[in-house]
Amino acid sequence: MAGNVITSEQASTKLAALFDSEAAACNAAERVCYEAHLKRGQVRMIRPHERHFGRKLEPEEHGIVRTAVRSHLMLGGLGIILGLAVVGILYRQGIEAVVQNPGPAAGAAIFLGAIFGMLLAGLVTARPDHQAVITPVREAVDHGRWALVVHPASPQQCDEAVRALRNSSGEVLRTI
Repeated sequence: MAGNVITSEQASTKLAALFDSEAAACNAAERVCYEAHLKRGQVRMIRPHERHFGRKLEPEEHGIVRTAVRSHLMLGGLGIILGLAVVGILYRQGIEAVVQNPGPAAGAAIFLGAIFGMLLAGLVTARPDHQAVITPVREAVDHGRWALVVHPASPQQCDEAVRALRNSSGEVLRTI
């Protein structure tokens, strides 16, 4: 959602609802737009057996790239700072290996901190929580069902959209 320091996506939370008919999906789209105050571009419908619907699920290609760059810089830098803080604490406690070799200890802390920070950034960029929506939508569409994908831009829109979708369908999926 808007305001996340690490991600650059406008709508980082994804919602989806699965339907057996086009009419039910269209009614739910109208309802969610009205009740959650969403723009038409925030609600996308995926037809049964539709190919190449990835853009409807993840429309912010540039936001994902910015998220990758931003998260790697921020979390890599944070990892370096935490690594140096650990070395500083060990140095002040008089740990012999660190006191006798402060340069190599700091170098190792910088290296390991950067690596762990960037590994975490890779996880943030990959967004494994999105698979909780993408996989069921793909399976439903392959089996002839309709899917409605919603990209709320705020926590309030997200809550209102979830409420509207639950009133329209029993199968509502959500990312973190």
